[in-house]
Parts: sequence; structure tokens; C-alpha cells
Amino acid sequence: MKKYFIFGLLALIGHAGAAMAAAPQILGEYGDWMAYYYRDSAGPVCYMASTPKKDEGKYTKRGEIFVVVTHRPNEKSYDVVNINAGYDYKRNSPVELKIGAKTFQLFTDGDKAWAMKDKDDKDIVAAMKRGSRMIVNGTSSRGTKTKDTYSLKGFTSAYRAISNKCKR
Repeated sequence: MKKYFIFGLLALIGHAGAAMAAAPQILGEYGDWMAYYYRDSAGPVCYMASTPKKDEGKYTKRGEIFVVVTHRPNEKSYDVVNINAGYDYKRNSPVELKIGAKTFQLFTDGDKAWAMKDKDDKDIVAAMKRGSRMIVNGTSSRGTKTKDTYSLKGFTSAYRAISNKCKR
């Protein structure tokens, strides 16, 4: 796993105030997941991230691929799931996220995919805690279909670490 892609994640999860944020601190490595903490102008931010074990698709070039789960307690925002594809998604194309028998539809914006509702985020996190792998299917702006397979090994421990650091 790429342990040091945290600075790229700052652009993903940060606000305008993130420029004033301190560098993220690693809370720990848990299986295939890393947990982090930092403070921005709005307060503490805790997040966990992982990269896929396998990425498939007929593409020649692709940027960083990762999934992030974020807590921002001062904003009462917890369990926000974000997928970064490493390419711009096809406009108005849904992303399919599968964990076991559960399937979730995400909406896209540029190179990111998000859950439709807060409840969907919570349901995805609950499924991630119970599952062993997660598959993300998407379509690039050029029409290339991709399939990214993530391990959920260590997810629950990483989730516990960010939840303890950024309590509700």
C-alpha cells in the first residue's frame, strides 16, 4: 500500500482552510488501511484511506486511485465515503460499489464519486465493516470501464482509530 499519498489526499478532503492545516499525523496502519488525523481551520479531521489491490481496465494512463472515509466532528459530518478514480468520470455516469451482496450507486463529480445521501454513507461503512472486499466499477470520460478491487482487511480497526480520535 502506498503509505505516503496523504498529501494528495489533502486536496481531496480539504476545504479552503486546508491550506492552513498542519500535515496529517498517521494514527496507524491497520491491515490494508491507513488512519490519519489533522486540524484545519474548522477543527479536527480524521480519515482513513486505502488503495485497490487490483485495478482493471483498458487504459494507458491513470492517476492515484484510492478510497477515503472521513470524520469532521465540528461539522457533525461522519462516515463520508469518497472514491478517487485516478481519471475524470464520464459525465452523469453512476459508479457501482459492491460489498458482498450489497450494491450501492454513487454519483460522480470530476474524478470523485460520492454516496447520494448521508444514510447511504452509513450503510456503506456498515457493509465495509462486515465485508472482506469492495469492488468499484466506473466509466471514464473517454468511455473506459474500470473495476477496482479493495481489501477491507483492517477496515474496522482503522475506523475505530479515527472514531476514537474524532469523537461524536
